[in-house]
Parts: sequence; structure tokens; C-alpha cells
Amino acid sequence: CQKSTGPEDGRVRLQVYDLFGRAVATIFDQDARAGHYLKATFDASDLASGIYFARLQFGGTQLLKRMLLVK
Repeated sequence: CQKSTGPEDGRVRLQVYDLFGRAVATIFDQDARAGHYLKATFDASDLASGIYFARLQFGGTQLLKRMLLVK
């Protein structure tokens, strides 16, 4: 579960990708207001253990984080 606030009003998208660059989950893709919290829950029960990447996009900014899923 992740909570975050965006710096400006606009579209926010959080997706998870596998090592091959395939999108395996879209956690949220919605309009958001600056300073308001976004809350998301990621259910990885259908995914295999391994390395994944979370990409957060808002405005002209992208953040990429590596995640290790261990079952």
C-alpha cells in the first residue's frame, strides 16, 4: 500500500513492469489534485517471484523504482 501526493493537478499513472518491459499491472490511472493523497494496493498474487519495476508518471515527470517480489 503506497500513499503519495502529486505536485500539480493532472493525470497520474502507476504501472508495474516485468524485466522484459511488459506491463503486468496498472495500479492506478486517474486524475489527481495537487496535495491530495493517492492510495493504492498492489496485489501480486498472480505474479512469479522476481524483479519488477514500478513506473509513476505525472505531468512531464516519470519515477522508476525497482522492486523484488519474494514468495
